[in-house]
Amino acid sequence: MATPPATAPALLWFRRDLRLADNPALHAAIRSGRPLVCVYVRDLETGHRYSPGAASDWWLHHSLTALNADIEARGGRAISLHDGDPEVVIPEIATRLGVAEVFWNQTGWPCQNERDTRIADSLKDEGITPRGFKGVTLVHPPKLLNGSGAPYKVFSAFWRAALKDLAPKDVLPAPESLPKGPDCPGTDLEDWGLLPSKPDWATAFGPRWTPGEAAAHKQLDAFLAEDLADYPTHRDRPDLDETSRLSPHLAWGEISPRAVWHRVKLQAESTGQFKAADKFLAEIGWRDFAYYLAWHFEDLRTINFNRDFDHFPWRDHAEGLEAWKQGRTGVPMVDAAMRQLWQTGWMHNRTRMIAASYLIKHIGCDWRDGMKWFEDTLVDADPMVNAASWQWVAGSGADAAPYFRIFNPATQGEKFDPSGKYVRKFVPELRSLPDRHIHAPWEASEGELLRAGIVLGKSYPRPVVDLKEGRERALEAYQSMKTAVA
Repeated sequence: MATPPATAPALLWFRRDLRLADNPALHAAIRSGRPLVCVYVRDLETGHRYSPGAASDWWLHHSLTALNADIEARGGRAISLHDGDPEVVIPEIATRLGVAEVFWNQTGWPCQNERDTRIADSLKDEGITPRGFKGVTLVHPPKLLNGSGAPYKVFSAFWRAALKDLAPKDVLPAPESLPKGPDCPGTDLEDWGLLPSKPDWATAFGPRWTPGEAAAHKQLDAFLAEDLADYPTHRDRPDLDETSRLSPHLAWGEISPRAVWHRVKLQAESTGQFKAADKFLAEIGWRDFAYYLAWHFEDLRTINFNRDFDHFPWRDHAEGLEAWKQGRTGVPMVDAAMRQLWQTGWMHNRTRMIAASYLIKHIGCDWRDGMKWFEDTLVDADPMVNAASWQWVAGSGADAAPYFRIFNPATQGEKFDPSGKYVRKFVPELRSLPDRHIHAPWEASEGELLRAGIVLGKSYPRPVVDLKEGRERALEAYQSMKTAVA
């Protein structure tokens, strides 16, 4: 088969790596010296029974818009958008345009890695060179094993082992210019209809979020300057609003974990905030751990990591699930979390745990029901991280012991939202309740409720599941599971 001429274009396949800086595939494509064709394929059959939800679509629209502006500002041609299976679309475009090489970054999703291999084989059959690169995580999963040669199942052990040899390479700079390749007609972004309109339920997203690579770095800079120092003590306080808010930028690859690592380390060295930096970077480590588990074990999105949970008696509680989705469970900390999710497309990590625990352990719903809702409503929905986190809360996942841990959302609220600021913001019908009852309005006297303008069951619901009864039912369910396994 003839060697492609030096003037033949290169194709860069964008995926969840919507950035120019520290993009290994882009960097290699430019070094090839070939004209560059950029392509994005909206793949609705991504495997793991996952496709982007409505909130993620909102983010994707704005992220692609920002990336296109960055590309065109450097002389490149805007990304060509396509629908369909990349296994068909990428080889077809490459062949039609006479492409010499195809560059992409792996997603770290096992099913897509397997498909990437098939795409690479198809390209080779056409005399086209496939070039795949790593970069979605800090740790390369196949290389990190315990002393017995087996993968780690506990995060703390995984992260200690990772840190021994973890030395991320320097961040690749964004190119100053991009070579413009041939035209590759595709779909207009507006035709995808990614933005809600009737109704526009994302009106609060715009003031809260700015998708895109530049915004990701700006957000990181602000966090390091303003909030890193207090991160270890404030990270669990939703009322203080002092987390990094980098999760959607990382989920869409607008900033790389390697770039975050180096910036945080530099900040620690210049300020002496080493403990705070280590605490924050451990959260980046948890993201790595989710991808690590997905690589080494069965599909975490559909299968219990702890197979004992195949015998867990989940409840079919449609009323409770719907109340949870709407933020109408009658438990203020849970309702505040779920309303924050609906209004902003995001939820504080502490309240994610509280809300998930209440759905799974008090209402009794299967963790997969909650995961599905999160993935439709979160702008930072990451299929690997979401699955690992839901399984952790359920007790079925890795590092989940004690699996019978049951959060009390009222006492969690008293501890992490002591003045009720978070609840009052998202559950305004409770704003007049005194602090001592803001997390458990059912404990307030009739007079206190009347003075606050609250009628339980009307202006604010009674708990869909009583906390004590829900806890007892959950413990009975765990015992039932143990008995079934024995």
